[in-house]
Amino acid sequence: MDSLRLASFGVRGFVGVSLTPRVILNFAAAFGTYLDGGRVLLGSDTRYSSPMIHDAALSSLLAAGCEVLNFGICPTPVLQHCVRVYQADGALSISGGHRNAGWNTLTLIDRQGALLEPVGGEHVLELFHAGDFKRCDWKNIGTVQPTTDFFKTYLNALESHIDAEAIRKAQFTVLIDPVGGAGCPFLEPFAQRLNLKLIPINATPAGYLAREPEPRPRSALQMAGIIGYVNGDIGFLHSSDLARTSLVTETGEPASEEYTFAIIAQHLLSRGKTDPKTTSQHPRALVTNACTTRTIDDIATRHNVPLIKGRGSQVHIVAHLMDEQGALGGEGSGSVVLPAFTPAYDGFLAMALVLEAMADSGQPLSALLDALPRYHIVKRDRRCDSRAAYSAQERLKEGFGADPDARVSLSDGIRIDWDDGWVHARPSHTQQTMRIISEAVTQPTALARAEQAIRIVEHRS
Repeated sequence: MDSLRLASFGVRGFVGVSLTPRVILNFAAAFGTYLDGGRVLLGSDTRYSSPMIHDAALSSLLAAGCEVLNFGICPTPVLQHCVRVYQADGALSISGGHRNAGWNTLTLIDRQGALLEPVGGEHVLELFHAGDFKRCDWKNIGTVQPTTDFFKTYLNALESHIDAEAIRKAQFTVLIDPVGGAGCPFLEPFAQRLNLKLIPINATPAGYLAREPEPRPRSALQMAGIIGYVNGDIGFLHSSDLARTSLVTETGEPASEEYTFAIIAQHLLSRGKTDPKTTSQHPRALVTNACTTRTIDDIATRHNVPLIKGRGSQVHIVAHLMDEQGALGGEGSGSVVLPAFTPAYDGFLAMALVLEAMADSGQPLSALLDALPRYHIVKRDRRCDSRAAYSAQERLKEGFGADPDARVSLSDGIRIDWDDGWVHARPSHTQQTMRIISEAVTQPTALARAEQAIRIVEHRS
């Protein structure tokens, strides 16, 4: 659980064990070298380790001659949006996101505001491993400038992509739980801009995470228990970087994180538009991954739009959106990206679009959820060393592939489809685990297939 995880778009590790000061200094130095001393935005969340990582990364960027615009505490999607606004060459975000308190991450962002693509990321990794860093002399060391008022600029841009007036008129009472993370200082300005009555939960910036930082039903029990007593219209839970979002209805149902993307896709497509604030009828694609609810397939079919399924991470989904000129992307982690706005998974955007869906329809969240095709989904993680992942997938193929009604795909891990559901398994990109998801029309079927997959992965009869 404490191994260092290197990827083209960043490095993640357990602080003080695998993510050490030397790793932080060298990785930031590699990124500064890759940017050739250009302008870079720097932001972080509120975790106990973030100030240490921030200062180490800042030192390396300055040593590489970078012009650093220091955003301080800043949600990752806001930092991504600001890259183009400030005409930066890239950005570095420090946030553990949906990982538990001991973890932290340095996430690399390109000049378009997207996570650094594999070609650039591989160059950074080569520099990191070689220790080949740009080091400026005393006359050419970089500069650092504190940056404020960036959230007002962000909100102005967000408002141009939503029906803000409809949301204001609805005067929603909204509960928001940012798990003490980077979103905390920005909830009140967001609520004021949209005329929301804000009831914040776990909204004091703190290194301590008051709940599991991954937003999903079991993380939402606190909010679900009180939303009716405060007459809340909707509740939002976020990861500490404000990239992932799950929902709680006015009736106290903690909805699966799978339905955040589904609610938004259904809303935008039902308006006869593929992008907010446009009147285009051209059916542009939805983009998701192989392990997101079949509800998205049904929505795409209902509205006769293409559905593209890529690999299961933000960098790949955004790349597919750009390559295919897609309208909207997301996945079952509670993540949504609107490329017309910014190429990032964005919790503020997700909240605004869900509120817009409620305002435009005049319906509560519970009714919007009831209008969706909904399935029973089971998610499990099982310890699986990366060296054993391939053989585990082969066993799954043999075990499920013997069913003549099963359809097997190996495009991202392994996915087995039946008419009434599917099972997906792939190694985690961030842990030594195999992630297994089973979805079906009935709960017993979803559970049975998940348990069968677990037995196969664990090599049990």
